[in-house]
Amino acid sequence: MAELRFGTGGVPLSARERSVIAGLHRIRELELDCMEVEFVHGVRMKQDKAEEAGRLAHELNVSLTCHGPYYINLNAEEPDKKEASVRRILETARAAHWLGAGSITFHAGFFMKSDREEVYGVIREALAGITEKVAGEGLDVRISPELTGKESQFGSLEELLRLSGEVKNIHPCIDFSHYHARTGGAQNSYPEFCATLERIEKALGRPALENLHMHVSGINYTAKGERNHLILEESDLEYKALLKALKDFKVGGNLVCESPNLEEDAALLKKTYVRL
Repeated sequence: MAELRFGTGGVPLSARERSVIAGLHRIRELELDCMEVEFVHGVRMKQDKAEEAGRLAHELNVSLTCHGPYYINLNAEEPDKKEASVRRILETARAAHWLGAGSITFHAGFFMKSDREEVYGVIREALAGITEKVAGEGLDVRISPELTGKESQFGSLEELLRLSGEVKNIHPCIDFSHYHARTGGAQNSYPEFCATLERIEKALGRPALENLHMHVSGINYTAKGERNHLILEESDLEYKALLKALKDFKVGGNLVCESPNLEEDAALLKKTYVRL
């Protein structure tokens, strides 16, 4: 049976220091199972340090994912900005490979008032080139663009499933909180969560559900989508219904909590899931 692992988006706040090594030790102390290494301001981890952290993660049985820098837009008009975005994704993939992380995620781009189908083609071409380079370098990492929180951002469920079906080694990172915000408060009930999982399975097959890269947190939003993350109990996200859907569909993979209180909500999610 596929294993669902719970952890934090970044080093737990209660870790003794702000390092991946300290974060891994704290994750294990908290009886959590995974951690997302955040490269949001750039990939500055050296290979030897990454490999050391990867060995520790393996010893502690903590699975890793990575989040690429915020400054990524594969639909950038300026060639240098687009090239920098490609470079940042590749740098994240290399660091993830050294860490032994199974998947990297990032926000792929913005529409910037361009035709949505045209933008899809631009981002698809860029990601196809990235996955080709990842394969050429022998990097054992899945490329998982994130389901984003605003309609102005590329990354709807439909776009991600289409990409995953058309480009080798592209997989969706499903951010359930972003989906809730993106739809103005919908996608927040057991039937809707089940429908999302059914769509993923239908489009990509059962293996996609058995090793899914996921994000969840409380979320604040407007009619235009995401504003900021919240603590779960201070938001309207029906996380218990989400967990029930994940359990009923036997979903495996990493469920990364991005709430402001990180490990507290990650622990809440795991405890709630175990009790179901």
